[in-house]
Amino acid sequence: MKVLVVGSGAREHALVRSLVLDPAVTAVIAAPGNPGIAALARCVPVDVMDGEAVTALAVEHGVDLVVIGPEAPLVEGVADAVRQQGLPVFGPSAPAARLEGSKAFAKEVMAAAGVPTALAHVCTSIAQVAESLDAFGPPYVVKDDGLAAGKGVVVTGDRDAALAHGSACLRRSGGTVVVEEYLDGPEVSLFVVTDGVHAVPLAPAQDFKRVGDGDAGPNTGGMVAYTPLPWAPPGLVAQVVESVIQPTVDELRRRGTPFVGLVYAGLALTSKGLKVIEFNARFGDPETQPLLTRLKTPLGEVLLAAATGKLAGHRPLEWGSGAAVAVVIAAEGYPEAPRKGDPITGVDIEGVFHAGTARDADGRLVSAGGRVLTVVGTGDDLAAARAAAYAKVSLIDLPGGFHRTDIALAASAPHSEVTV
Repeated sequence: MKVLVVGSGAREHALVRSLVLDPAVTAVIAAPGNPGIAALARCVPVDVMDGEAVTALAVEHGVDLVVIGPEAPLVEGVADAVRQQGLPVFGPSAPAARLEGSKAFAKEVMAAAGVPTALAHVCTSIAQVAESLDAFGPPYVVKDDGLAAGKGVVVTGDRDAALAHGSACLRRSGGTVVVEEYLDGPEVSLFVVTDGVHAVPLAPAQDFKRVGDGDAGPNTGGMVAYTPLPWAPPGLVAQVVESVIQPTVDELRRRGTPFVGLVYAGLALTSKGLKVIEFNARFGDPETQPLLTRLKTPLGEVLLAAATGKLAGHRPLEWGSGAAVAVVIAAEGYPEAPRKGDPITGVDIEGVFHAGTARDADGRLVSAGGRVLTVVGTGDDLAAARAAAYAKVSLIDLPGGFHRTDIALAASAPHSEVTV
């Protein structure tokens, strides 16, 4: 099987690595890829938002499966263009990808499917935003309706800051903003592969989006992640599939827009029970990196089964024992104004996934984005995996680069302080 992976981040690096390790996969092509991916697969330049260009590339190379990593091309309809050529695609159609592309649409689907989620008001004016903030009270939760690279959500006790974020969202063309009640309790990410009918869950993970230790500072695309979750309640995965994923998949199919690909449920284990914070329509970053590091089931067979409607009866995924911890190394100034062009050294070690990297005119590896690298450590338990991750981080040099130091700290303690 020959596979084309569309994207250029650490998520795609992890996908390519796992596909290369699959005995059934004979070749992997990445478009456009990155310097880390180039060490594993052929990288070909392409505009990931151009469905015709991606389709032409897939046909030219005679691939058997196209895997679309980022959310933006999915929402744009790139998967639809490839499917029209008759090629299997792992990634939802544009109508199904609205599950991530519009928070308001996701709320509508959840209401129809009976999925537990936060109460919310969809607002199209600043007066409605102000009224909704006062109705819910602090902490205030304000979300951009559309894609915002993981940075469109503000959770704050400052009403003025919440109102300002709402105003910024509304200024976008056709702006809509969603104001929600605050959900307490720890958060969980659960990825589920679906062919539009059946669902096969991955292991749960937890990620942290705030830029600084102790969840300080603004939201980012994600700074750290770990799996498994020793504190998660028994039966959590089965509960999420039964009460969240399957009803959502069924509702989208009922609407004539079956979801084929990866449904990512961001969940809160609240004092009032399990509730959905948001849906994403693709593998998450950075959770994908530690999850796929632990996955033992060949990845290619799972993605192809989903893309071709053959997940029925698929065996549960097999996981390696132990734990995996991911730490993102970010560029100076991230997330507001990341610095680019700084040289990077010490990355030639196992478990380092490239995101914002490039080669300069002299062939040196340099920073080229906000989140530059994801470093994954593994071990028998979270404490060992955490130690391994930070040992690798210490070997990497990026001038001005920084990372969080508190990943999995509470969860890896002998008596975890994480509560549900």
